[in-house]
Amino acid sequence: MSQSTPTSISALEADIAARRARLADTLSELSYRTQPKVIADRQKQAAQARFADLTQHEDGTVRIEVVGTLAVVAVVLIAWGVRRHGRR
Repeated sequence: MSQSTPTSISALEADIAARRARLADTLSELSYRTQPKVIADRQKQAAQARFADLTQHEDGTVRIEVVGTLAVVAVVLIAWGVRRHGRR
């Protein structure tokens, strides 16, 4: 029995050391992920991916119906802004 006790103690110590290392890695990862710059970059990448999904087909070609609609809306908003600015 005395031989199993040192083995189990060393096994427990090794387990504790491994858990500490995993905990340190987890805390480091959480610290990194919660930085405002990292959050902003992640949101920017997600927005770019959503925009690409909306404006491109699976093969990478442009969806004319979506891009054309966006272009028309942009032109209307610009014209409305110019006309409104001219009235002042």
